Amino acid sequence: MAKEVRAVVIAGNGTNCEREVANACLLAGAETADIVHIGELLAGRVRLAGYHLLNLAGGFLDGDDLGSAKAGANRLLHAPVRGTREHLIDQLRPFIADGKLVMGVCNGFQLMVKMGLLPGLGDERRQTTTLTHNDGGRFIDRWVYLKADPASPCVYTRGLDGIYLPVRHGEGKFVTESAEVLAEIDRKHLGALKYADADYRVAMEEPWNPNGSMGAIAGLCDETGRLFGLMPHPEAYVHRTHHPRWTREEDLAEDGMGLLLYRNAVRFIRDEL
Repeated sequence: MAKEVRAVVIAGNGTNCEREVANACLLAGAETADIVHIGELLAGRVRLAGYHLLNLAGGFLDGDDLGSAKAGANRLLHAPVRGTREHLIDQLRPFIADGKLVMGVCNGFQLMVKMGLLPGLGDERRQTTTLTHNDGGRFIDRWVYLKADPASPCVYTRGLDGIYLPVRHGEGKFVTESAEVLAEIDRKHLGALKYADADYRVAMEEPWNPNGSMGAIAGLCDETGRLFGLMPHPEAYVHRTHHPRWTREEDLAEDGMGLLLYRNAVRFIRDEL
């Protein structure tokens, strides 16, 4: 009997994309996609252990105080779970150790980076990268071309060449703490998705790279390929009518390109987890 894939989407404190993410998981084949308020986790009424795919949705966590998702990262790392001596990170560590998947989109990507989950270099996870204010100094809302690295260990981008997705963020510029960290990311092919031009050639300049990200990195995984974060919103393009030119481009597939990432995740859970 095929494994029943259970996904969970964390909501609360400013997220606003949880319904779209849950919908994408179900369309991709997950049997369950529960939206769980973080307060339920902190109260100990829900635990992560019962799920296979943890989704950290986009939005404006805590009003982006302290920098996007930094307050949220502090909460996950240090907020106690009621009635226990553990913090939420104490549930997340065994979840990851069991080979399960974590995907963060936009604010969720910022959250994973600031918790040190991505890129997760070395034996001890710590923050070595960040996502900061766009070079243009303003909020960006547009669609971008993304080139997938075929050599990346990323579970979610398997078999992909290039995809087209929307971005909407004010702090999406990917930065590393040193040139050595960026070189290690490149050497290990952890930059699974990079901003590209319309021919899917990696591009550093605007408008293709909309925020000035180092290495044109738009999506990042850890060395296992199971932890993945990206600034573009795949959950916002799961049907052809989500495409900005769907009335003019007759050759669009019925399913949007963003759904491909979620299908890869569900397939991995069923076949390999």
